Amino acid sequence: MGVSERLAYRRGVTAAVVAVCLAALSGCGTGAKNDTFDLSAAAIEASSSARSRQLLVPDPTALKVLDSEQVVVRLSGSEVQYLSGAQWSDSLPKVVQAKLVETFENTGRLGGVGKPGQGLAIDYQLVTDIRAFEIDTNGADRAIVEISVKLLNDRNGTVKAQQVFRATVPASGTQNPAYISALDRAFGQVSAQIVSWTLSNI
Repeated sequence: MGVSERLAYRRGVTAAVVAVCLAALSGCGTGAKNDTFDLSAAAIEASSSARSRQLLVPDPTALKVLDSEQVVVRLSGSEVQYLSGAQWSDSLPKVVQAKLVETFENTGRLGGVGKPGQGLAIDYQLVTDIRAFEIDTNGADRAIVEISVKLLNDRNGTVKAQQVFRATVPASGTQNPAYISALDRAFGQVSAQIVSWTLSNI
């Protein structure tokens, strides 16, 4: 192959590579996006009298499978996958933390409640671990939410109380909105119980 032929060959290869790259970028720009969902803050009766106690709600911990924006579906006792075409508005622990803080604030029963870095003089910490937040399809489709909670006295570092909260809610259908609605209702039950339990212990 002569010099001119080699140059022509290289130009042809380069043009083909560029065409493939442009096609890939075009596909990424027009591909279907996941529907994004949020959770609701639990409805708790508000109070006109606030206590002086201040509460810190750190980021909840969770296994890697739950620590993402993906919605978990459990197919069997040991097999899980992510719900196609759906995602949370942020990583699940961040969403859970934000909604817990919002629910505490809405009660009007604390002197202050916030996240790390907001400069509160803390009396208690609410340490949470998300153990389950999933759609279980092993049998009747249902949402399962389970969160372990420790109420930590920030003044002396002791655990004042601890409890595991769990709710199971049947899904009303087999489409993504029905699954998300069931998860939202299960979380609403769990978060309402967590807030009421915490307020009764501080």
